[in-house]
Amino acid sequence: NAKLNYNIGDKDRVFLSGYFGKDVMAAGTTFGVDWGNATGTVRWNHIFSNKLFSNTSLIFSNYNYNISIRSGTNEFDIFSQIRDVNLKQEFQWYVNNKNNIRIGFNSMYHTIRPGEVRPVSSESSINLALLQRRYSWENGLYFTNNWKASDRLELTYGLRLTSFSILGAGDFFGMDDNGVVTDTLHYTKGQFVRTYINPEPRLAMSFQLNHSNSLKASYVRNVQNLHLISNSTTSSPTDKWVASTNIIKPEVSDLWAIGYYQNLWDNRYELTIENYYKTMTNQIDYRDGANVFQNSDAIETQLLFGIGRAYGAELQLKKRNGRLTGWLSYTLSRTERKIAGINNDKWYNARQDRTHDIAVVLSYQLNKKWILSGNWVYYTGNAVTFPAGKYTIDDQTYFYYTERNGYRMPAYHRLDLGVTWILKQRGRLTSELNFSVYNAYGRENAYTISFRENKENPNETEAVQLALFKYIPSVSYNFKF
Repeated sequence: NAKLNYNIGDKDRVFLSGYFGKDVMAAGTTFGVDWGNATGTVRWNHIFSNKLFSNTSLIFSNYNYNISIRSGTNEFDIFSQIRDVNLKQEFQWYVNNKNNIRIGFNSMYHTIRPGEVRPVSSESSINLALLQRRYSWENGLYFTNNWKASDRLELTYGLRLTSFSILGAGDFFGMDDNGVVTDTLHYTKGQFVRTYINPEPRLAMSFQLNHSNSLKASYVRNVQNLHLISNSTTSSPTDKWVASTNIIKPEVSDLWAIGYYQNLWDNRYELTIENYYKTMTNQIDYRDGANVFQNSDAIETQLLFGIGRAYGAELQLKKRNGRLTGWLSYTLSRTERKIAGINNDKWYNARQDRTHDIAVVLSYQLNKKWILSGNWVYYTGNAVTFPAGKYTIDDQTYFYYTERNGYRMPAYHRLDLGVTWILKQRGRLTSELNFSVYNAYGRENAYTISFRENKENPNETEAVQLALFKYIPSVSYNFKF
């Protein structure tokens, strides 16, 4: 992670930043997985006047994962990648002491490789399977105004207009209601397949009841053109990102929220109570028994589409100043889906549904050189689909499933502790050392749960839990100049 700023003159500055991170996990020589991100940004800031300035940014990002399996004749690699190039332009205009306007646009080109299975030798029993690469061009034009209507009332309103164009090269399909391909059309490189245009309005209001109490309400529409789909029991780097196509439509959500805010004890504490309700369309989930790589030509044949909803309440108490700062929060929520062809067409828990979510974050300034920190998190385990029973055909045992996401992973909780040593400043150089322990009490949180026959009694089925990262100590050095 590196940043560099350069002043060209009184009115122009250039900012360069870059980040590279990679995680690697292995189980002996038979299994390995690595995933990582790389980003680079060039930003030019120009000041037209004391009321108007602009930011022009060019951003490159790359995310990929790779899984390696080396087991007998089952030797293969799985690879996936998302690569983006993004141009952003924004103008900020301080019209007067009551209006602050932002207007801008962004243009982004996506290249997605959803998944590739490649045998590593001619002796491998695994066949080559490639999900089609997808190319798309996403554009957005937006306007936002922060308007201080009175001493008590503040409004923020705006509109974003987005377009998402699916481009060739590639094959695109027509499908019937049963997911059977009825037509195939081939598009050449750069050829437009389809363009989706969606408005995203937003409105937020803040009303000051008195010097320490306020009410806030908001509405926002968001459109998502890249979609995360997963067929695993927990989030992992192998979740697949796919772009909208002629069949996979953009996901649209409408979120309403209202909250009450109160400053306590001479503004040292802030109490927040918020409620929200969200509706979602064009939600995506796998068909029962879906196998993506056996149907790699058209991933759409393995998907179903429907609606979703999410609602909940959050309570937070924050301490904002003093030697001890931090917050305590609790969220009670539900996230559900309703998709024809899944769960008898009834509402079911979305995989990311978390009924309870608790967080405690604290930081204590021991003196000018030392800072102690800690955070504890707890949340309900993800909703998952486990087998309800099993049956045997021709000496082969198969599991069968009933309710989608009708079970839960074990609850997740973890304590992280840290100590920061602020080193002596040398000229323009400021630096610090951080010592931390991730998962300090060694909670073995479930990463996945799989099922197998008991070797001693094949009539019994046993669950096997895989846990990662029991304790992780770390040391980091940060500096600025």
